[in-house]
Amino acid sequence: MKQEKYQFRDIERKWQQKWRESGAGRADEKSGRPKYYALAMFPYPSGNLHMGHVRNYSIVDVIARFQRMRGRNVLHPIGWDSFGLPAENAAIKNQTPPADWTRQNIARMREQLREMGISYDWEREVTTCQPDYYRWTQWIFLQFYRHGLVYRKKAAVNWCPSCATVLANEQVVDGACERCETAVTKKDLEQWFFKITDYSERLLNDLDTLPGWPEKVKTMQRNWIGRSEGVEAKFRVEGRAEPVTVYTTRIDTLYGASYVVLAPEHPLVPEIISGTEFEAPVLAFIDKMKHLSEITRTSAETEKEGMFTGAYCLNPLSGERVPLWIANYVLPEYGTGAVMGVPAHDERDFEFAGKYGLPIRRVILSSPLLPAAKDEPPAAAYTGDGVMVNSAEFDGLDNEVAWEKMADKLASQGMGERKINYRLRDWLISRQRYWGAPIPMVYCDKCGTVPVPESELPVLLPDDVVFQPGENPLARSESFVRTLCPVCGGPARRETDTMDTFMCSSWYFLRYADPHNAAAPFDRARADYWMNVDQYVGGVEHAILHLLYARFLTKGLHDFGYVAADEPFQNLLTQGMVCLDGAKMSKTRGNIVSPEEIISKYGADTARLFILFAAPPERDLEWSDKGVEGCYRFLQRVWRLARQYAERPQPDGNPADAADARARGMRRLTHATRKKVTQDLGERFNFNTAISSVMELVNALYLYKEEPASDASVAREGLETAVLLLAPFAPHITEELWAALGHAGSVHDEDWPAADEAALAADTVTIVLQVNGKVKDRVEMPPGAGREETEALAAARLEKYTRGLTVRKVITVPGKLVNFVVTANS
Repeated sequence: MKQEKYQFRDIERKWQQKWRESGAGRADEKSGRPKYYALAMFPYPSGNLHMGHVRNYSIVDVIARFQRMRGRNVLHPIGWDSFGLPAENAAIKNQTPPADWTRQNIARMREQLREMGISYDWEREVTTCQPDYYRWTQWIFLQFYRHGLVYRKKAAVNWCPSCATVLANEQVVDGACERCETAVTKKDLEQWFFKITDYSERLLNDLDTLPGWPEKVKTMQRNWIGRSEGVEAKFRVEGRAEPVTVYTTRIDTLYGASYVVLAPEHPLVPEIISGTEFEAPVLAFIDKMKHLSEITRTSAETEKEGMFTGAYCLNPLSGERVPLWIANYVLPEYGTGAVMGVPAHDERDFEFAGKYGLPIRRVILSSPLLPAAKDEPPAAAYTGDGVMVNSAEFDGLDNEVAWEKMADKLASQGMGERKINYRLRDWLISRQRYWGAPIPMVYCDKCGTVPVPESELPVLLPDDVVFQPGENPLARSESFVRTLCPVCGGPARRETDTMDTFMCSSWYFLRYADPHNAAAPFDRARADYWMNVDQYVGGVEHAILHLLYARFLTKGLHDFGYVAADEPFQNLLTQGMVCLDGAKMSKTRGNIVSPEEIISKYGADTARLFILFAAPPERDLEWSDKGVEGCYRFLQRVWRLARQYAERPQPDGNPADAADARARGMRRLTHATRKKVTQDLGERFNFNTAISSVMELVNALYLYKEEPASDASVAREGLETAVLLLAPFAPHITEELWAALGHAGSVHDEDWPAADEAALAADTVTIVLQVNGKVKDRVEMPPGAGREETEALAAARLEKYTRGLTVRKVITVPGKLVNFVVTANS
């Protein structure tokens, strides 16, 4: 080996160039090997990798390299989720076109990923802001539109006046825009929606077909979809023909309803307050609600606020007159936008009734032995099951029985019906900004709303735009807005909203299967070959929206006949955060460690090794400079050990023929390490314990080479095993060492080292010797020793403990223990 020292900079540059020239990482559907699709959530091109990126992409690269060495045809692609508001804000700030800003950032991050030694199939790189990609995003929009799964309607949305765009609920933090911190308001706009609610039941039920997903993520999706079974009951409003319909899952508590609450946005509210003394204060309350997000309004930590409207309605079973209120915690989109208040049996209602002095009436007792309690005011809401009271003909019934009977009675009287409800709302995709995929629709005064023909896709973003804070540049671009109607040929206007960037990221994994197809988003046969993604890796912050939308679009495309897969991701790993001083690394906290600095000082292999060694992938990782230095020292130890053996001639012997006990012990550790690392990578993703096992093997090899009669073939086998097992984690140094050890091909093209079970067999086993269950001694015996031989030896070794006692029973577990059960002589 020419280099005395571990010159990581030269080594890493050398192998990165070789990989680039040879096309390492390229996938081929015709390889004949079983496929494996390994995918990390693709990045937004912000301009620089952070340690979270390094962790995410290193995890998937280890998986990809490991699966290649196990004989799989691995697809491991990369791309750029490159539309979005940051580029547009940068354009406003720097007067730089978003396309230029994005292109520069991608170029920088592409080189950073190459410097990390990530084994991507670079020929499949996709960029969502390129017309050859968003053409097909628009095409997918049109397929869903033609199948009745896209519609346009006026809706109240979260509006950031500074960014001049709609915000999802998750982008509103404490009533402000998460990006610019401007106070968010509500605004009624004509918006485009995907009917994801048509897939609610499938999205919920099919979670049970995903055993490779974390239960935490599946629970988050179940809660977001929010299936509930209940009853819609009609409360007649005094002085009005139309009733108020409430949705409840606790119809058994109907006799305990002491008020009804409407969402402030409910269409009945303006009618019942018009011209009354309540009009002004109620309108002021409604205006206040416009500045709060749905998440804030429904949070358990938000104080419940409401206002009486002056109107009353009638309980459909008891006929009781109850007041109509509005409150912050009732949303127009959930259920019917109206709920009944039952303070005695709902914690939120109990809090609200206590604040505003509304009646609290028990209708369920936890025990039939507490009849006197039915008229006592409760100290807290009782939300459990029990016996009905204060409920007329239903008194004395189990509340679950009463639930069914009340639902039946309401239905028979035409005052209610059973309903299944979902918390999930339709997906609003309209965004009032430039840097997104244009929605391919036009508006014609004669023909109405008309889809753009597929032959005219893509609808391109114009270049003649001026970016000003607080406005959508597309709406001011005459070259973009003015067009011709595809139906009548008359003048028409283009839709100026662009699509939510989740649209782009909800199908990109399909484009990777066929990224250069100019006639379709992907070829069916190629997509069917690669899908599903075998292993998907990303942050848990994407557990709901991205993963839910990707599942929805995949199911839709499956139903339309474009792909066989019904679910996009067979297995999911959500990696933890990278922290410093106990907090997530972020620019705002000033606790950033730059990947460039670490790579410059220690090399990419050290950075990868540390970030995979420091914690299990699903847990948060605490950054440690000492830990980084420790990994660097370990790679230097591997380097020195390999260098010493590389300078020696190739040994002639077969390690399996080693007769010396120490040689057999060294070989046993080598193969035990192979088995352990294979299990850690193939079954559990325990990268940290896998690396630890290789470290132990290297330490043992250092000791073994000092043995006066060490077997060179056993040592060589152990060293080459260490290099092969390290290859997925530290790809550069292992390439260099593999070549130095006399091998012609790439270490990453080698077969993964399998454990020889014969080598794992121990020369002896330790037998625990017990008397009455207490350990008295231990003895070494051959693994195949028989019961009689083992018990005879045990009796001799335990004779001093059993002398003068009667042996009542001997319990033997072959290869593990012998227990003498003794009693005193009578």
